[in-house]
Formats: sequence, structure tokens, C-alpha cells
Amino acid sequence: MIRYTSLLFVFLFVACGPAAKKEEPSEKINLVPAPQINQDSAYYFVETQVKFGPRIPNSASHKKAGDYLAAMLKKYGAKVTEQNFESLSYDGKKLFLRNIIGTYFPEKQKRILLAAHWDTRPFADKDKEKPNAEFEGANDGASGVGVLLELARMLGNSAPPNVGVDIIFFDGEDWGAPEGQESSWCLGSQYWAAHKHKPNYSAYYGILLDMVGARGSKFFKEGVSMEYAPSIVSKVWLTAAQLGRSNIFVDQQAASITDDHKFVNKKANIPMIDIVHYDPVVGYFGDYHHSTKDNLSIIDKEILGSVGQVVLQVLYNEP
Repeated sequence: MIRYTSLLFVFLFVACGPAAKKEEPSEKINLVPAPQINQDSAYYFVETQVKFGPRIPNSASHKKAGDYLAAMLKKYGAKVTEQNFESLSYDGKKLFLRNIIGTYFPEKQKRILLAAHWDTRPFADKDKEKPNAEFEGANDGASGVGVLLELARMLGNSAPPNVGVDIIFFDGEDWGAPEGQESSWCLGSQYWAAHKHKPNYSAYYGILLDMVGARGSKFFKEGVSMEYAPSIVSKVWLTAAQLGRSNIFVDQQAASITDDHKFVNKKANIPMIDIVHYDPVVGYFGDYHHSTKDNLSIIDKEILGSVGQVVLQVLYNEP
């Protein structure tokens, strides 16, 4: 997960007092039957990635983890396409990168794109004690991928939705750039937007998952998502409310960030939203962000399961 720009903050502060009554959403979505996520399975997929070690581009752990992701997508019935490409980091290193794409129900013309980044940042630059250390990236990277692997398992073992689904694991999101430079963030999504895995590929919309597993996570309506795809944001947050997840899918807007969805929106012309943890006190970056605290101890199975169930319900609700 990367940085944010202070374009817009909208907060509502509630005075202390007795717990408020749960309010029903003002709009209703007719929820159709959908498979049920297994939160333990989603956690297992996060744990397995972490066990490979930090998924830093050019490392042995990165190679093993990428092989695992491709194998899991194939196991769960996806047609897998890989994009191997090279790119330079902001500090001049040649990175050997790999986008991994799983296609479900290729015969269906209406398609939904789901994505997460699978690499980890090469150093814990926000860690006060160990700023040069490698770290697990349990939330920043592995959580979004873990949820999508659980969705892949569901898609491979359930009655299909009415839409085709493409899952992309973007590489090279988190090596990062010096302050004021954006080009070396989100290398995988930038590459894919310019070299789509299928000629003339498009999707009805996309959903990006980033930092979706930490205990206490809250998901606000992110600014770029609201700029490019407000109707999709509304659809997802209304679905969350009707599933009883409005406590974590907060109906308030927050700042815009540079993340993979920015380049899918601007360069691939596919409206994509970002489900990403936001803390009203510290912003998008919790105290574990880019530090050695980002390990399995902060991951909450219920948060993983809630995010996965909301996204899966959105898929199955498509006509």
C-alpha cells in the first residue's frame, strides 16, 4: 500500500453517549443467494504467503509465492495468464516482475475485474527501530490476495454468477518512489493498463483490495474511487450495509490515494474502486504500515471474511 494525497476529507464526529440504534440503509438492494466465504480459508491463504517470506521482487520468496498463486488459480478452475516484464525501480534497480491473471467463465461478455498486489515493500522505512529491515507484509499485500484466493476457491466450486470474473495479482506495487514522484509505484498495474492480457479487454468495473485484514479495519469511500466510479462505490457500500457490515464499511468519504486502481481508471479506462483500510486519526496508514509490525499477529479472520463476503455478494448480484 502506498501514499495518499490530501484532496478531500469528510468526517462526521459523533459525541460520546449511549450506543446508537442500527439504522437501515436508505436504499435497498435485492440480495440474491451467494456462496458463503470461509474466513479460516482466507486466513490460511494469507498465512501461506507469509510463510514464503517477504515477497520482494527479484527474491527467491517472490518467485515461490508467484508460483503458488498461479497454481492456486489453476487448481480452482481459472485459465491463468502471466505477464513477465522488467521495470526500473526509483533507485535504479532492474526488477523482474510478474502479473498473474486468472480468468473465470471466459464465455461471459460482461466481466468484473478483481485485483490486489502481491509484492511486499523491500524495507520497513516507517519502522522507528529497524527502517532497513524486511517485513512480512501480512496486511499490505497478503490480505487482499488471501481474500481473492478464497473468492477463487468459491468461484471454482460453486454455481457461477451471471458475469465473468478476472482476478489480477499485480506485481511491483510497493517498491516505491521518492517523495513527489509517482511513476515507480504500481508498476504492475501501469504495465497491465498498457499491455492488457487480452486484446481489447474491458470490464464493466473493477474492485481493488488493499490492506483488508488488520484488526479494527474500517473502509471509507476513497477519493479516486468516488471520482471515477461513484455508482460502484455506492453498490458495494449498500451491499455491505444490507449484509450487516456497515460497522466496517463506513458511509463517509476520505482522501484520494495513489494505488493500483488509479492507473486502471486513468490508463485502462475501466472504472475501479479501492477497498482499503482508513484510520480517521492517522489516515490510510496504520502504525504497522511499512514496518515490522505488519505481520500475522495483526490479521483478523472476521475482517477478511467480511470483505470477501461483500465482494462475493456484489458479484452474484450482477444481472
